[in-house]
Amino acid sequence: MKRRDFFRLGLQKATSFVVEEAQLRVEQKARTWIRPPFAVAELDFLLRCSRCDDCTNACPYDVIFPLPAKYGVQAVSTPAMDLVGKGCHLCDGWPCVSACKTGALSIEKPDRNERGGDGINLPQPAETAMPKLALMKIDPRTCLPYSGPECGACAAVCTIMGALIWDGTRPQINMEFCTGCAMCREACITEPKSISISTLPPETRAKSANGTGAETPPD
Repeated sequence: MKRRDFFRLGLQKATSFVVEEAQLRVEQKARTWIRPPFAVAELDFLLRCSRCDDCTNACPYDVIFPLPAKYGVQAVSTPAMDLVGKGCHLCDGWPCVSACKTGALSIEKPDRNERGGDGINLPQPAETAMPKLALMKIDPRTCLPYSGPECGACAAVCTIMGALIWDGTRPQINMEFCTGCAMCREACITEPKSISISTLPPETRAKSANGTGAETPPD
């Protein structure tokens, strides 16, 4: 190997290592907040987001808010979701994503005009999956149906078929289909809420950013 090629290869490996380390650090810190739907991977998000508040202003339910300064100079004023107190309505047309001009929030749309090498139309790719926002969990110690009284406050608010299922009168969350929108938590009538919310692990956030989040089951 020539000396020049040797140092070029070393520089590429060093650069790759630095990027991976930076990605790991920001992903770990990002477990403190929940990004809006279809947010790209955290490092790319921080590089792309202009802190313009367009997605915040586009949210009709005031679920998105700018992070305060206590989260550090890198994250301050970037958008996050208040899913502890409110639920994401998974709005038609995704107004928050449509408002983003920098690509920090971005839906990968299938190419409908793609053709094979012989001119034959390829099979159409599946529609973009629903975004995975957070992890939801029911606490059977406080959820009313688990202790006897009928409730069902959360039954009508879940819009994803198969995400909230019932074992008789007891609700259960199917994480295969649950988006973590927290609408069930918002509707919960117990105090404290019987549905807890937590952030996604980095590997799940990466899949969601690529449009491979929660599935929407067939009718």
